Amino acid sequence: MSAPAAMVVLRREPADGPVVEVTLDRPQALNAICTDMARELTATMARLAHDATVRAVVLTSSSARAFSVGADLKERSSMSTDELLAHREVSRAAYASVLDLPVPAIAAVAGYALGGGFELALSCDLVVASAGAVFALPEVRVGLVPGGGGTQLLTRRVGWSRAAGMVFSARRVGLEEASRLGVVDEVAAPGEARRVALQRAWGISENSPAAVRYAKAAMRDGADLGLEQALECEDDYWRRAVVHDQRVEGIAAFNEKRHPSWHPGEAPSV
Repeated sequence: MSAPAAMVVLRREPADGPVVEVTLDRPQALNAICTDMARELTATMARLAHDATVRAVVLTSSSARAFSVGADLKERSSMSTDELLAHREVSRAAYASVLDLPVPAIAAVAGYALGGGFELALSCDLVVASAGAVFALPEVRVGLVPGGGGTQLLTRRVGWSRAAGMVFSARRVGLEEASRLGVVDEVAAPGEARRVALQRAWGISENSPAAVRYAKAAMRDGADLGLEQALECEDDYWRRAVVHDQRVEGIAAFNEKRHPSWHPGEAPSV
């Protein structure tokens, strides 16, 4: 008996390259996130989080119609309340696995990014979207609250009133408005979101892996602190970067007018 087809596909070219593409691959369901898919995503991201050779991750879809339409409501319709509550931890782990990546993550959105699908994009650091992309958090229409970080991540990204306008109304937002609101960081030509996201990821990968990881950790750790504490947080990661070998190589390369050589495995855990 053959194993079931993977719903989360990892691609890395070259095989030891610094940029990893993670593709949601359940096109027949528009990448609705079922239990198995959530578990696959968690396991995939956990592998990447512990791989010191990874410098950037692009999260994309095999379907031109949808990045992801969110939770698999057909699967959930057969669950009892107790089963749904038990399933909650599976769902939370999937979103946390993206949010907690120590390296930059870029969402490449084409088509629908609804509910949990939108929340996966929000869990990334940057969002690139192409013409035809549609965003929404429609949970209140079915008696639920966004549960993949939507109420918190969208608010932090675009501000209270703009987030409230989307969450409370459950309305769909097209690419132009999403860009204006700050939901989308970069607009790509039709069909080009993946290419542009990968291009951005490769650009990031040229920088010091240690410094990028430290910078992301400083931003994340300091985001909800008061300014004085946040600056102390920044200072902590600055000090870590200063004593790292990559600082010596980076400055030497700059002065010698050459590309720096970032050796595999040098990126720290943060």
